Amino acid sequence: MDAATDAVRSGTDTSDGVGGVVARVVRDGEVLLDAAWGLADRRHGLPMTPTHRFATASGSKGLTALAVLSLVADGTLTPGTTARSLLGDDLPLVADDVTVEHLLAHRSGVGEYLDDDADLAEYLMPVPVHRLVSPEDYLPLLEGHPAGFAAGERFAYSNAGFVLLSLLAQRASGVPFHALVQERVLDPAGMTSTGYPRSDALPGDAAVGYVRTDDGWLTNVHHLPVVGGGDGGAYTTTADMERFWHALLGGRIVPDVLVARMREPRPTGDDESYGLGVWLLDDGTVGLAGQDTGVSFSSWCDPRTATTRTVAGTTADAAWPVARALREALAG
Repeated sequence: MDAATDAVRSGTDTSDGVGGVVARVVRDGEVLLDAAWGLADRRHGLPMTPTHRFATASGSKGLTALAVLSLVADGTLTPGTTARSLLGDDLPLVADDVTVEHLLAHRSGVGEYLDDDADLAEYLMPVPVHRLVSPEDYLPLLEGHPAGFAAGERFAYSNAGFVLLSLLAQRASGVPFHALVQERVLDPAGMTSTGYPRSDALPGDAAVGYVRTDDGWLTNVHHLPVVGGGDGGAYTTTADMERFWHALLGGRIVPDVLVARMREPRPTGDDESYGLGVWLLDDGTVGLAGQDTGVSFSSWCDPRTATTRTVAGTTADAAWPVARALREALAG
């Protein structure tokens, strides 16, 4: 793990006390790495620790997918349920044939509300972020974006699609989305340190995300929705991510038949494939990843060796050097 340690130290910008990274690797029950570097809170000079909670950005799409699939498991939804059947007259530009499975696989073609290629230092949300709490609050953001292609035609990563999934899950179940994730995913997995805290009222053990701007280092509180939603924003810990992978692959969140369906590779046109809410490698490794203003996150599980590896950082780039180093070290 020495290469990973060096990578973290070089990637966290600790020269001016900014940035924090946490990393954990467990193989067949043996902890190979459980470490943290840098700061969890720049303002107060608080060091990052292995038990800090951190934001996951799009990594929490896996939680959304599992909440939806739990409704498939109990018959509330089916993979073929159309978005229109639950939207009614809302979002008329969403094609009538877009299904739950299209959305889970990023093959819906729904119009995107967020530019993933934009400069993360910019304020990208088109409405005041403090208004974005429930999936219903996103309706104005999702309005007015025409479809990019016909449903099922191809892969195109879609934040809007997963926001839409959270809305559909809430309407179909009659349970608020965050409570649904808690009941259907976090509780069965034993993820007691994972959830959706408000960014303006973070618990004391949550790391703060930062972005470098012309005004210096600022927190990301004004850049992201005040409460994470269907497309990202949950907070977790490295230990909870280890529990997540064991619970998922052990069939404790959704039945094995749905886990297998999640892990069916669908081409993306890149080196990685995508399943339903998770990334897939050719060797069967399954993962979640996310990047946003003040957030970088990567978590993977190789079922062949029972190895889990999770890295997270408090800037958009901090996690990636160590994530690459860990992957290379474990491959060797």
